[in-house]
Amino acid sequence: MTYMDLVDKVRGVFENADARKVLEHVAIQVNITGEGEGIFYVEIAERHICVEPYDYYDRDCLLIVPSSVVVDLCEKKYTLKSAIAKGLVQFYGDERKMNLCLSKVKVR
Repeated sequence: MTYMDLVDKVRGVFENADARKVLEHVAIQVNITGEGEGIFYVEIAERHICVEPYDYYDRDCLLIVPSSVVVDLCEKKYTLKSAIAKGLVQFYGDERKMNLCLSKVKVR
């Protein structure tokens, strides 16, 4: 799977997500390792989610994740919270903002 295939897969997950309960700005950079290596960001602003294939230098959180785990997360084989707990995803940054996203964003 290419880098843009992965970004498009993540976009597909979030295109109908409900972020209306997130009342503050959150920026999460995702560094993909392995096949399709690259960087993209997930931003929540004004209760809307945006996924773009760029670095986000003023981010709140950073996730480092193998491409295979990105695919598994998109296919809902496990949650981001459980993947972090299992050590499949490395997390750095503002835990409060990450927990805000995990508890308030509803993916359909």
